[in-house]
Amino acid sequence: MIDKLISKVSLNIKGKNINRFIKKLRHQKIEILSIKYKDANQADIIIYKKDYETVLKIKSIYEIAELDVFGLIKIKRKLKLSKHLIIITVIMFILFLILTHVIFDVEVIHSNKELRTLLLNELKKDGIKTFSLKKSYDEINKIKEKIMNKFPDQIEWLEIEENGTKYTVRVEERTIITKDDNNTPRNIVAKKDGVLKKVIAKKGDIVKDMNDYVKKGDLIVNGELIFNDEVKGKVKAEGEAFAEVWYVTKTEYPMFTFKEEKTDNIKNVYAIKFLNHTFELTFNKFKTKKIEEQEILKHNLIPLKIVKQKQTETKVTDEILTVEEAISKAKQKAETDIKKKLSKGEYIIRSKYLKSTVKESIVEVEMFFAVYENITDYAEIG
Repeated sequence: MIDKLISKVSLNIKGKNINRFIKKLRHQKIEILSIKYKDANQADIIIYKKDYETVLKIKSIYEIAELDVFGLIKIKRKLKLSKHLIIITVIMFILFLILTHVIFDVEVIHSNKELRTLLLNELKKDGIKTFSLKKSYDEINKIKEKIMNKFPDQIEWLEIEENGTKYTVRVEERTIITKDDNNTPRNIVAKKDGVLKKVIAKKGDIVKDMNDYVKKGDLIVNGELIFNDEVKGKVKAEGEAFAEVWYVTKTEYPMFTFKEEKTDNIKNVYAIKFLNHTFELTFNKFKTKKIEEQEILKHNLIPLKIVKQKQTETKVTDEILTVEEAISKAKQKAETDIKKKLSKGEYIIRSKYLKSTVKESIVEVEMFFAVYENITDYAEIG
């Protein structure tokens, strides 16, 4: 193996009486590893690279031509010739990593500028911003839940979609209907587009029929009292309007999930940390664990410290799904997500699976939902 790495040179020698030159080489103690005579005046030989300069010095009338090289010298020459190719390959690889793992744009889609600004600021705090690394599926879900829990009165529904090097954030603003103690005349209007299914009017006149299609802002219960085409009075319309509302959702589900849960096994361990290495002073190590660390001793000049760790053993569960299983899980999650944002008395009328897309190890499922929902909103009468 070592002999194969030693640099060697294959030479073609031309001239009268080749044997005389071969003897001359041997007299100079140049080891000839291989010799092949082509005729009386020509031969191919292989020698060690270290002897090549000596051969050129004593060649006199003989013609010497290099045919090939072997060993380390060949590797070096190939590397030299491939240097530019390697540099280009490395640059392309780095660009590939950047293009596939870095986010270049974050867009929040909503008409409310204040809500867009609020979301962009919150996402930025959690590392979702331009020129940041992409987040995992679990990280995205945790960020969504965190924001929705932080702003329950402002955000009804939130979705973060990854489209190549861009995050598209879709949000629905929550409308809180507060108790109004004043008697300002008002109408009941539609909060969303839909098909009316039920209208209850305690005050005011219903101006729409059941199964009428209404758009956001359309009048449903009129607070103006009209008789013979004349407005005889105005009241504060009271009641509720329910309609069939439609949603098309996109839900992602991983084909591979990793779950880590703490067990009841806990122990205290002392450890030495040097640079990026940790040496635990124990023999029975947990395979997987959560660590709470307390610093005991640290040197200001040497990157070494002693710490006390409270280690809690964890149990890791891996789940690998087929595409069909992941689609089924995504369907269930889509339905659960819809149900989470429904209030009492609201429910899913029907649902339909539209399509699915597999990208890397994630399945994205598109679903249609028809929902029985309260679309009551109010508009003051001027």
